[in-house]
Amino acid sequence: MSLLSRLWLIMLSVGPGIFCIGYTIGTGSVTAMVKSGSEYGMQLLWVLVLSVVFAGVLMEAYGRYSIIAGDTAIHSFRKRFKYGPAIAIAVILGVVIGQLNSLSGIVGLSANAIYELIHVFFPATAPENYWAVLGISIFILVILYGLLLIGKYSFFEKILVVFVTLMGLCFLVSMFVVMPEQKDILAGFIPSIPNKEGGKLMVAAFVGTTMAAPTFVVRPLLLKGKGWGKDDVKSQSRDALISAILMFVISASIMITATGALYYDGKVVDKVLDMIYTLEPVAGKFALVLFVVGILSAGLSSIFPIIMVAPLLIADYHRGELDTSSKQFKVLTAFAAMVGLVVPILGANPIAAQIATQVANVFILPLVIILIIILINNKKIMGKHKAGILLNIGLFSSFIFSCFIAYNGFIALIELL
Repeated sequence: MSLLSRLWLIMLSVGPGIFCIGYTIGTGSVTAMVKSGSEYGMQLLWVLVLSVVFAGVLMEAYGRYSIIAGDTAIHSFRKRFKYGPAIAIAVILGVVIGQLNSLSGIVGLSANAIYELIHVFFPATAPENYWAVLGISIFILVILYGLLLIGKYSFFEKILVVFVTLMGLCFLVSMFVVMPEQKDILAGFIPSIPNKEGGKLMVAAFVGTTMAAPTFVVRPLLLKGKGWGKDDVKSQSRDALISAILMFVISASIMITATGALYYDGKVVDKVLDMIYTLEPVAGKFALVLFVVGILSAGLSSIFPIIMVAPLLIADYHRGELDTSSKQFKVLTAFAAMVGLVVPILGANPIAAQIATQVANVFILPLVIILIIILINNKKIMGKHKAGILLNIGLFSSFIFSCFIAYNGFIALIELL
């Protein structure tokens, strides 16, 4: 069996975790990794490590609860807590608003990535073309919306496997082309916060894009759509572990690429697409194309699940079921697709909004963590599968970490204003 065949089988084994990668690694995540690598080198690698470890812990907790309780997250919040409806609605609003804010920027970046690639190979075209970018944005959303209308869960999963596999391969190859010094990579595991303007904001953005609340609250619904039950406890755990490892590998490869290509020359980029022109002289057009295709795959792998998030969570609130064929699903995904056109229509630069949105995501995170801590430690619901010492250590550590990052993000936003 060839290496590519083995890799494809591994990606197919990830299952619902592939949606977690889609929610987590988008153009906003790429922006954070590129900006961090170009400006701070590998200094924030430790933040990425902690974020991915805690993301893995939370995927395991939400997944295990869903498998054993036979229920989903939002539905459980509504049923099992005092003031449950208010809590569930607060989580839905926090997640959906954050995701829709990200969506428009992601669509704009993806369309720009396609146009920039066209411009690289056809220099006679204008460096900027508003109508071309808008047309590409509309085309992307129409195609993805069409796929949503005809597909079922297994079909969505396979689409994301293609995007995520392509994204991972592109960024990994780019990393090996411009690999930084090994000692600098190892130094990144030592905790420190950059003593520069924007350092605190970048730390919060890292966590907001890696420990993403939608990743966890949507996971039980996806497990249910997959048809997994109490006999799939080990499969669920393996799925959470593999998806967390892939999150780290892909995100770290982007940071390493930016460090190797830009940091040593003192080139700081504020936009992912700025990296296209700085990477080309270093690595050539082949690596350039790979990196742009990686950006595009990151965007498409995020747009697909983000368009679905509002109808999924609303259906979860009412029925605790994954329903992709209802009129509500079709209407809400169409609305989300139209929201995705805001930045392209305005011709705005989405980068600053992307970073701010990622920071905003950390404020709902402590609530999402404390709710699952309560549920998974309920012996009446979980029986022998309730959280043990190790899982509880991971959950309480992630809660403390999320509170610290939320405070850090709040201070950073105040300083920014």
